Amino acid sequence: MSSSTLTPRALYEEVAEQLRQRIFRRELEPGSWIDELKIAEEFGISRTPLREALKVLATEGLITMKLRRGAYVTEMSEKDLRDVYHLLALLESDAAGIVAAHATPQQLQELQALHAELEAAVGERERFFAVNERFHMRLLELADNRWRSQVVADLRKVMKLNRQNSLLKEGRIEDSLREHRALLAALQAHDAAASVQAMQAHFAQGLEAAA
Repeated sequence: MSSSTLTPRALYEEVAEQLRQRIFRRELEPGSWIDELKIAEEFGISRTPLREALKVLATEGLITMKLRRGAYVTEMSEKDLRDVYHLLALLESDAAGIVAAHATPQQLQELQALHAELEAAVGERERFFAVNERFHMRLLELADNRWRSQVVADLRKVMKLNRQNSLLKEGRIEDSLREHRALLAALQAHDAAASVQAMQAHFAQGLEAAA
């Protein structure tokens, strides 16, 4: 990648996205040092936009800046993992209750279609991850609180640092689908309490698999 091939958006944003995807693909492993000079040369850019990109990733929690040592890909401790799942469970279960109470038939049909995509993605790991995230983020959009959606989006980025240890566990994808079916049934029944409970159970099981 060179500066001439970047999209029109701000250079540092494009660099941040490139690095973000490398982290998610484990091309940059948790705990690894970010070699700024090497990456700047590879991208054909100066170190200024690279450092701005690293600040973005540090704000998202994907990069940890260490005094006089530079930038490192964040390593998730067990406490970090539990804290992230705890917050996601609170925020997304609240959203599920709101959607159950207020969603239109068309909106529920949209969630049903996403769930059908999820069922069809079994056996395709990356597609399953992507559709699962689309389902959760769409539910948040329907709950219509942009601040909650923004916080969840950032927490989900951090969660991806550990995702190899969650859905990859034997039987976890099948369990996750069962949890999604229970959530969808509660949403379609407009049962807010059951929807909250189903989402909380989904995250509790996800944490158990990820820990």
